[in-house]
Amino acid sequence: MDDTNDPVTWFLLRLDGKIDRMLDDIRELKLRMTAVEAAFVGVNRRIDRLEERLDQKEHHLDFAEPG
Repeated sequence: MDDTNDPVTWFLLRLDGKIDRMLDDIRELKLRMTAVEAAFVGVNRRIDRLEERLDQKEHHLDFAEPG
């Protein structure tokens, strides 16, 4: 017996396909988010290094703020 002509079965099959596509999209978004997070960490590290270098140069030139 072929139930694919049954409206409920047909609806459930379509729903199953949509859920599969949504899961694929979520997986892709997770991968992309992980890449964005890694890039953000890299940018923060570079900013930290630049701040350290600037502090060293200010200290060397005696431009550092009192405190």
